[in-house]
Amino acid sequence: QVQLVESGGGLVQPGGSLNLSCVASGITSDLYGIGWFRQAPGKEREGVSCISESSTFHADFAKGRFTISRDNVKKAVFLQMNSLKPEDTAVYYCATDTVDVLRSGYGCYVVDYDNWGQGIQVTVSS
Repeated sequence: QVQLVESGGGLVQPGGSLNLSCVASGITSDLYGIGWFRQAPGKEREGVSCISESSTFHADFAKGRFTISRDNVKKAVFLQMNSLKPEDTAVYYCATDTVDVLRSGYGCYVVDYDNWGQGIQVTVSS
């Protein structure tokens, strides 16, 4: 059974930075896509940034501000978020796609991901 645990969230002022981490357990292979999603109050969950074995995908709002990386040895994924805005406030989720490792490099769609963490709050406010 795959389990994902996120950390690194919290309260930050506009313009600040946060680095989210997610560690996966129960995965026996490196052949999986992994990514970050978010859900703000009253809104649908949306893809933020996803990564395959070697390619990354960022939503338009994340380009230039967020960087995703992964460590296959630690089975971890990281999301460095810079220049944060109040509209980035949301619960952030880590998720894995164990069906098709490649598609995480060119898309970040909720329906493609089959294992989810419990989420972590990110609040951007002065």
